[in-house]
Amino acid sequence: MGTSTKFKFGGEELTPEECSAEILRELFKNLPDEIRENKDEVGTVITVPAAFNQMQNAATLDAAKMAGFGKVALMQEPVAAIMRVMKDNQADGKFLVFDLGGGTLDVAIAERISGKVNFLANGGLTMCGGRDFDRILLNEFVVPWLEENYSLPEDWQTLDEYKLLKSIATHLSEEAKIELSSDERAKIEGETDVEDEDGEEIYLDVPIDRENFSAAIADLITKAIETARATIEKSGLAAEDIDKIIFIGGPVNYKPIRDRVVDELGIAGSMEFNPMTAVSEGAAIFAEAVDWTSQEHERKATREQSKSDSELGLSFRYESRTPDKKARVAVVLEKKIVGYTFEINSLDSGWTSGLVELKNKALVTVPLYRRGENKFRVEVFDRSGDPVFLENDTIIITKTFAGAGGKMNPP
Repeated sequence: MGTSTKFKFGGEELTPEECSAEILRELFKNLPDEIRENKDEVGTVITVPAAFNQMQNAATLDAAKMAGFGKVALMQEPVAAIMRVMKDNQADGKFLVFDLGGGTLDVAIAERISGKVNFLANGGLTMCGGRDFDRILLNEFVVPWLEENYSLPEDWQTLDEYKLLKSIATHLSEEAKIELSSDERAKIEGETDVEDEDGEEIYLDVPIDRENFSAAIADLITKAIETARATIEKSGLAAEDIDKIIFIGGPVNYKPIRDRVVDELGIAGSMEFNPMTAVSEGAAIFAEAVDWTSQEHERKATREQSKSDSELGLSFRYESRTPDKKARVAVVLEKKIVGYTFEINSLDSGWTSGLVELKNKALVTVPLYRRGENKFRVEVFDRSGDPVFLENDTIIITKTFAGAGGKMNPP
């Protein structure tokens, strides 16, 4: 993304943006009808690696536009992962996100403070991911086994008549790799519909176990750990300052990888959620915090001021969005009055503040009992205790899964 490189598919040349747009179109087709039929009103969050620069981000937005998406916001994948963690754990802390994907490793150091996520540093590696593990299985186990058991030309991997064999062998290697995530042993096994030079049909039956696989990918994991260490150093932190490692991506389902990263970095690991869906779940949480009506799709305001009585110059300033269990409501009173009181009542739980003296900067802390909107009614009473009509007597405070902090652009 963000380059002029072109790829050939079926005789057609496509840019990275055009390739991405094709994928987005296919994903969009699988959405429910009510979303697809109202796409101009639907906002979409697309996650990007932390290391993406402005050109790559712009290319991603161009791809979304080509695919026919209307309102689009970008979000960095490590921030999405941490927002997913915050859904179940509201504790502040510093995290190392270890995102081992299909082709790349992304490492990010981030912190959560009062519900807000901020980047401290990021790093990464190309050619370090699931597809690279598949190639290692192919080259170190399948190819030697094939050449030992079948009659193949020396340069068979470069010949068109054996492209299918290589493709099937790679696919079966991936399946065996996934099987090793849960089992100690697996087989790269299956028909290929390809014959060797003697006319014998090639059938793969290559045994593999965790010990051999772990040894084969050891150098790549060493590079990944070195990258994590360099990223920690870049952040200005020490390993003991980081609370946990958040593992993301399919390859981290392989426990020996997680164990080695945890042991060598000396930081506790976290597998409290699905590493395959954590980023998308975090993006969904973020989507709720986006103001899709704004031109730049900025985050919704976290503070609001609601005018209640123009004659008194009375309004209420409050936290409109917070991940906390409580929120503060402050009185703003332009005129000086004596003997008036006010009361805030929950419309959801029956909670009440009781009578409070109405004066400028009076402060009430209200409890938020549920996720989503918490509604409160404000009542004001004069010196005689009679109710005062308010132009706006309702306050709505949204309890979110995570705060509105965190950067959408690379640090």
